Amino acid sequence: MGFATLIDILGSTLIGGSILLILFRMNDTKVENHYLNSGELIVQTNLISIVELFEHDLRKIGYCKEWQKIPDPTVAILSATESSITFLTDVATTSSKLGDGNVDTLKYWIGSEYDEEVLKTPNPKDKILYRQVNSNKPYSSNLGVTQFKLKYFDALGNEMINLPSSPPLGIITMQIDITVENTASYGDEASEDVYSKDKSAFWRQIRLAAPSLSNR
Repeated sequence: MGFATLIDILGSTLIGGSILLILFRMNDTKVENHYLNSGELIVQTNLISIVELFEHDLRKIGYCKEWQKIPDPTVAILSATESSITFLTDVATTSSKLGDGNVDTLKYWIGSEYDEEVLKTPNPKDKILYRQVNSNKPYSSNLGVTQFKLKYFDALGNEMINLPSSPPLGIITMQIDITVENTASYGDEASEDVYSKDKSAFWRQIRLAAPSLSNR
């Protein structure tokens, strides 16, 4: 075997190794893109699920199928903060979206990033959004909510900063901000920018109004 042959073999090995390395990198990129695209779809789906239910419930503040049971809808909002709201409504049932004619107390609030359930996820910013009907056990699911913020406005459109401690609170419309991210990301969990490539989904409802608050 001559020197030229060894050179040819060495060159072929280097070229083959380079091609193989390129293929490995292309495969890694393809896998990463697949996970990122799937993650974006999950984020969008989770946001839609949250918004549809939350917006439906808020539009029914002060509503009851038997309206005489809530004669004064202005007192339907029992308490309101930047991260929680409690109000009277007629919660939809499996048989009727309009409710069963009984007055229910419905509460929404955002948990802490230190809640036990979210401590199990790689994302350090996700929180649990809770929904509680009357005194039943709160319903919760970690859908990757990282922001849940409420603002309140009076009949003149002025933002209400210092809300009364008891009803009537004088709230007519609300602004709602919700952001959703992946609870887990593709890549190294120890990396500080592990979520830099992931998509987040933001939704804002400006001046959502519950008809019952202004109709009577």
